[in-house]
Amino acid sequence: MRIELSGRRALVTGGTGAIGSRICAALARSGAQVIANCAEFDLAAAQEQQARWQAEGLEIALEPFDVASFEASAAAIGRIGPLDILVNCAGITRDAPLRRMQPQQWQDVLRVNLDSVFNTSRHVVEGMCERGWGRIVNISSVNGQKGQFGQTNYSAAKAGVHGFTMALAAETARKGVTVNTVSPGYIDSPMIRAVPEDVRARILEGIPAGRFGQPQDIASAVTFLCAEQAAFITGANLPVNGGQFMSA
Repeated sequence: MRIELSGRRALVTGGTGAIGSRICAALARSGAQVIANCAEFDLAAAQEQQARWQAEGLEIALEPFDVASFEASAAAIGRIGPLDILVNCAGITRDAPLRRMQPQQWQDVLRVNLDSVFNTSRHVVEGMCERGWGRIVNISSVNGQKGQFGQTNYSAAKAGVHGFTMALAAETARKGVTVNTVSPGYIDSPMIRAVPEDVRARILEGIPAGRFGQPQDIASAVTFLCAEQAAFITGANLPVNGGQFMSA
């Protein structure tokens, strides 16, 4: 299926990370004008990613700002201008069992993983509704569906992401704006490669597909949800986890 996004402008938060960078590339290859957000402290690494995109023949702009700040998000989106597509992909982990978790670990994860979804969506949704077309795709996680030891903060934030999706989808459905969630499972990335080999092996045993996902698996799902062909899909949670977690 050919997905055509020519003339559409997209912002991807966390757009220079392992998953975000593939989402940016997939949207750009479908014809969208793509802006990748990165953290201001990570600009040097983001510029290296931008050079890799250029080597692929892709022109993707960078917009450094703190997605955890409502004011910074407002200012950045004001600079960028009208957007047709918003992909909320920014995320961090600060893992610890609850009995040892510090308030800052809780707050940091909630601010980046959940507050950011509000901070960016709040500043694009009105324009999308006025123009009668828009796509918001929020990246959650399999651990937001099933929970995970040592991740009460992360699991709570990612479960909240889909609650946000469903509520906003109900508000915008008659305006031509769809809002959906993609929930990745364990993806082959620097994060999973940093896990001890024996732990990785146990995780892999629990994935019926017999492999870790690839960032492109997530990018393909996101790109489809941004397409005209997905106009009747809203408020949905698309799990991309190789069968690790299944729900009715």
